[in-house]
Amino acid sequence: MTDGGDRPVADDDRLVALGRVIDAYGVNGWIKVQPYAGAGDSALLGARRWAIRREASANSPALGGEIDIDAVRRHSDSIVAHPRGTLDRDDAIALRGAEVLVARRDFPPPADGEYYWVDLVGCDVVDAGGAALGRVTAVDDHGAHPILALDTGMLIPFVAAYVVEVDIERRRIVADWQAQWSR
Repeated sequence: MTDGGDRPVADDDRLVALGRVIDAYGVNGWIKVQPYAGAGDSALLGARRWAIRREASANSPALGGEIDIDAVRRHSDSIVAHPRGTLDRDDAIALRGAEVLVARRDFPPPADGEYYWVDLVGCDVVDAGGAALGRVTAVDDHGAHPILALDTGMLIPFVAAYVVEVDIERRRIVADWQAQWSR
């Protein structure tokens, strides 16, 4: 979906990769998923429909489609789930290596002042005076705090000291940042 030009806007139907099936769990068709973010915060815990995607390799055929989840829970630093229709361990093993995706609409709403990184990607960033700094291409976390990576090569710390306003609806971020600081 675009805003009339080539700019993507928020799309609740878009699929977001949240983890990878790493193994079967038990003998009754459960799967074990390694989430890309912390297991306790993962949207996988609340979503009951997952998309599964795996590219073909020498050892396995391509895999794709959607599965309904009967039950899901956190298990240490991973997530275990029972896809409806899986009857045994072999069914679960067949999913090993597949990426797990969830529609953005199935994410729980973020708390006030919190944002899903996937929603920040594509936002225009301007300085306090309204001058364009670039568009967010990625959000990275290197330990201390998240960093907005812009298409202009700028890196802006995503902290209250520099990020003045985030308007997801308008796809706009105001930052107390100057272009020359990144050069």
